[in-house]
Formats: sequence, structure tokens, C-alpha cells
Amino acid sequence: MNSPSPALTSLPITHGSAIASLILGILAWTFLPFIGAILAVILGHLARSEIRRAPPGTFSGDSLAVAGLVLGYIQLGFSALFLGFFLLGGLAILAGLMGIFAHAF
Repeated sequence: MNSPSPALTSLPITHGSAIASLILGILAWTFLPFIGAILAVILGHLARSEIRRAPPGTFSGDSLAVAGLVLGYIQLGFSALFLGFFLLGGLAILAGLMGIFAHAF
């Protein structure tokens, strides 16, 4: 007779850092390309570690944190590629200009 009703049992709370990681992972692809990706990765790792350390059933949101991590790491990879091509292109232009100036004198 004294069994708890389903409405009164505690449900796991979605971890706030996991939600923030997913939101920043999405923002990393739209408005905050580099900063959003770094924050998504940091908060994703933070959320996953806190969810794992908490007693079972306390927090949910591990999949949100993983999604934020994936979006953040992929964006960081693309940022590194873009930066590499930008630097190599700049070096190529600089080398071309140095060649032009070398022949001028």
C-alpha cells in the first residue's frame, strides 16, 4: 500500500555541462567556429567525467556530451586544416614575392 507512485520517483537530471557542450558544439559550426569547439570539448569531457563519478541514476546526458565532443573535435580538425593551408599558402606567396624581389636587384 505504501509503494511510491511513478510520479514521485526521482528521474535522472540531465547534466548542464552536457547540454552546454552540445549547444556549443552546434554553435561551433555556425557562430563561434574555434572558441565554441574548444569549449564544447572541455565541457563534454567535464560532463562525462561527472556523470560517470555520480551514483547511478543521478545524471543523464552522456550522449549529449558525446555529441558535443564529436562536433567540437571535428570542428577543431577542420580549423587545424584551414590554419595549415592558410599558413602554407602564405609561405608560398611569401616565397614567390622573395623570388620576385631577388630578381629585381
